[in-house]
Amino acid sequence: MLTLLEQIDKGTLWPLTGGIHPPQSKQLSNRAAINNLPLAKQFVIPVPTVGENCTLSVSIGDKVTKGQALTKGERHLPCHAPTSGIVTAIRTMPSNHASALPVLSVIIDADGNDACSDDKTQTLSNEYSHQELLDIIRHSGIAGMGGAAFPTHIKLAPSSDIELLIINGVECEPYITSDDRLMREKAESILRGIEIIRKLIDPTRIVIAIEDNKPEAISIMQSALASNTLLSQIARVTQVPTQYPSGGEKQLIQILTGQEVPSGSIPATLGIVVQNVGTAFAIAEAVDESKPLTQRVVTLTGDNFKNPGNYWIPIGTPIEHIIEACGLHDPSHQQFIVGGPMMGHALRDSRAPILKGTNCIIAPSRQEFNGQAEEKSCIRCGECATVCPASLLPQQLFWHAKAEEYDKAASYNLKDCIECGCCSYVCPSDIPLVEYYRIAKSAIKTEEQNKLAAEEAKKRFDARLERLEKEKQAREERSRQAAERRKSSMSSANKDAVAAALARVQAKKAAETQSDSASDTDDKQSKVAAAIARAKAKKAAQTENNQSTTEDASGDKKSQVAAAIARAKAKKVAKATETQVEATLDDVHSDDKKAQIAAAIARAKAKKAAKSSEAQVDVTSDDAPVDDKKAKKAAKASDAQIEVTSDGTPVNDKKAQIAAAVAKAKAKKLAKQKSSETLKDNEKVEIASNSEVDDKKARVAAAVAKAKAKKLARQAAEIKEGQE
Repeated sequence: MLTLLEQIDKGTLWPLTGGIHPPQSKQLSNRAAINNLPLAKQFVIPVPTVGENCTLSVSIGDKVTKGQALTKGERHLPCHAPTSGIVTAIRTMPSNHASALPVLSVIIDADGNDACSDDKTQTLSNEYSHQELLDIIRHSGIAGMGGAAFPTHIKLAPSSDIELLIINGVECEPYITSDDRLMREKAESILRGIEIIRKLIDPTRIVIAIEDNKPEAISIMQSALASNTLLSQIARVTQVPTQYPSGGEKQLIQILTGQEVPSGSIPATLGIVVQNVGTAFAIAEAVDESKPLTQRVVTLTGDNFKNPGNYWIPIGTPIEHIIEACGLHDPSHQQFIVGGPMMGHALRDSRAPILKGTNCIIAPSRQEFNGQAEEKSCIRCGECATVCPASLLPQQLFWHAKAEEYDKAASYNLKDCIECGCCSYVCPSDIPLVEYYRIAKSAIKTEEQNKLAAEEAKKRFDARLERLEKEKQAREERSRQAAERRKSSMSSANKDAVAAALARVQAKKAAETQSDSASDTDDKQSKVAAAIARAKAKKAAQTENNQSTTEDASGDKKSQVAAAIARAKAKKVAKATETQVEATLDDVHSDDKKAQIAAAIARAKAKKAAKSSEAQVDVTSDDAPVDDKKAKKAAKASDAQIEVTSDGTPVNDKKAQIAAAVAKAKAKKLAKQKSSETLKDNEKVEIASNSEVDDKKARVAAAVAKAKAKKLARQAAEIKEGQE
């Protein structure tokens, strides 16, 4: 049994599933050689044309030369200036797409010189390394020229070993002849590009596939291959039957190898790589001549064009300039198709530019293409499923797409649809099936992008939460470490300071305790002094009572006078005792509430005792005549005693002075009342004689009281000195 490579060497072909045979109409444009159109005055270069996002390397007002890179970035596919001129604007312009959605574009006003950048130093391609070749291809901005515009440097760096390299020259789309004319005129350059590709992926076999409706191209490529000693041993030109869409990547692999690329996979998984002949030519120019991809061959065809053919057109040329330069038979009929009649799309805005994947512009006449017929109901004939080259179920896809049940449409492998248009071509109900599929694909893609955006947002949110948690833990860890450092760095001096502070607190507490005990001692002394004063007052009262009793019994007037004197002395002693207690309490502990309360009680008791004594004396001496002079002397003696305190210092207290004055007034009043009531004419002489004796006694008593007061003052002074 022959191996796959042996069958390929023999030219074995496998049948294509489905497919159709539409009118070719290639003779309109393939008769003349590739020509050039006049240079446009303005160019529109979308950025980025292919690949990931990039950064503009030019700004408004910059002068650019032909081939100068307009963008920069690590992984994106750059775009280049198609001619020399000035960047006049960077704004959105209509896109070369079925939707004509605006895209950011660089506007260049051509200066007409078409000046190129400085020539780079040429190096033989054999001396380039594998990575250097890939870098040259990427920096040259080369993408798939067959229409998909997939970045070539990615496709030429597969992760698996490659056994078969297929160079696609089938060009199955009706009307398009750009690859046909390129193979006829640039066969040597195409083979040179194949050599570079071979160096990059090192395939076991190389097949140049050309549809059998291009006999001239087949002959020229066979001749060129035979003269190429490097490729003639492993490469061959294979004719493919004319059938649409045999030029599709997966369909061509099926025809040449009989293998089907699994759904969702790429040909590299089978060890196969497919490249367009236009891509091979661009690689040769980029590596050997350092020319970036700034122009391509575009087929201008259709019955409405005055000069149909193939032209070298700079990328970024507005389509309106091409239409004007080529000319129209019927300018009023402005209907154009970008791409082939099967897979192309209607041009919505003629300001849209030529792109790297734009290979054809059709300007049909009014009779050439039938107008869009009215869509009718599906009759379930099944013709769409018969011609589908991907072996799908177009009818089911249509129902789900129309009902916007995109998830169900995806379950029927909608993504495997190559949008070849075979189903729409054969549909008797004129249903634009491909349009429904495109809308469904766009909706699914949008939904997937939204899901990805939501997932990315969730990842960012989770990352933020994780970052905040880490920052919190880091702060806590720093705080813990700082506390440990402070704790470990505490010196002995700090410890001593703490100990000293504790000692001060304890000393203060001990002082307060000692002060409290001293206050208690002073309170006791005050209580003792108050008790002594009360005892003295009581004793004096008892003495007065005894004397009054004796005087009443004997009726002696001298005793009455003595009783009055004793009464005055008792009052003075009580007041002096009260004053002494107050002074002692104020000096010892003025803030001690307990001492103050005790002193108040002592004062009250002393006053009560004095009043009691006074009352007894008053009762006893109601009928006794009192000598006015003796009462005055007794009052003076009492004043002398009151004016002396316990510490020997004179008392200037106003209260004491007022109390003394009140006592003197009372004594005078009492003396007058008694003398007026008891004096008789027969007793005046006797009272006068006795008053002299009583006056002496009063002076003696006053002297004794003064002596006692002085003695108490000396004792108080000694006590105070001892305390200090």
